[in-house]
Amino acid sequence: MIKILITEFLNKEALKNLHQDFKITYRSESWSDKDYLENEIHNFDGIIVRNKTKLDKFLLEKALKLKFIGRLGVGLDNIDTEYCKNNNIFVQPATGMNADSVAEYVINSSLTLLKKTTIVNAQTQNGKWPRTTINTMEINGKTLGLIGFGNISKKVLKLANAFDVSTITFDPYVSLEETNSHNVRRVSFEEILNFADIISIHVPLNNETKYMFNNESFIKMKKKPIIINSSRGGIINETDLLNAYFNNNISGFALDVFESEPVNETFLSNITNEMNCILTPHNAGVTEESNERVSKFIIKKTNEFLKMPNVQNMLIHDGVLPLIFFYQLPYHQLL
Repeated sequence: MIKILITEFLNKEALKNLHQDFKITYRSESWSDKDYLENEIHNFDGIIVRNKTKLDKFLLEKALKLKFIGRLGVGLDNIDTEYCKNNNIFVQPATGMNADSVAEYVINSSLTLLKKTTIVNAQTQNGKWPRTTINTMEINGKTLGLIGFGNISKKVLKLANAFDVSTITFDPYVSLEETNSHNVRRVSFEEILNFADIISIHVPLNNETKYMFNNESFIKMKKKPIIINSSRGGIINETDLLNAYFNNNISGFALDVFESEPVNETFLSNITNEMNCILTPHNAGVTEESNERVSKFIIKKTNEFLKMPNVQNMLIHDGVLPLIFFYQLPYHQLL
């Protein structure tokens, strides 16, 4: 019998759609139980995870039967994909399934930070009346700089167009034909720093993007933009971000992802209600609707993959699986 472990939460209605021949172990908090994972992972043919479950080489080496990893989300930095590639383990992310939710988060954060709603709200609740003492701005006519031009960025673009926002993008893996077809100007990273009023990040965390935003990049920003990161912590150096805010290089920031999650106490100790910032617990892509879509998609792919004929004896042909490894796609196709 095929055995599947689910280590984090998913939509329970979708869970009912897993094939009746599968034996399911649903332990939504097992991601935090290191001993359980190390001692039990060898029993499972498939595993379904979100971002908290760390499937590193050490753990995967114990997963002797594992053939399938379903990722309830998009980012794959918690999975040793190189080990999976070399050991015939197929990795399936839920590409595009939470894009609408994340795109809404970006637009909502943009409006909130431009209007300085968090500061105005805090002062009003404290009995002040900051009607004219705090300067706010409209989003109309602003320039939005998208870092990465994949599924989520395209959704952000569609929403931003309703506000007459001018959008530019930096993505070295996207062709001019692709960006031109969406009426978006492809520019250099330096041009994003020079011209954007809003910068929204939509790339995975890897060696190329680690600390992409740091002191060097912040001091080059000409228009004191707001920064929104709903992608992965570690793309922004959080210490440098705070320095940039306090030095007036940027006018605000929204972080849904952090270098450590939950958020590092040292970082939090620098945050006050008087700051133009939004901190959220990596839930930009987690709504009732997106959770249902993500869960149903991964359950469907789990059924399809693990019920394939001879899947338990599937061999690598010419060095690759007879299926696409989604995590080999450039980041503009993942995010």
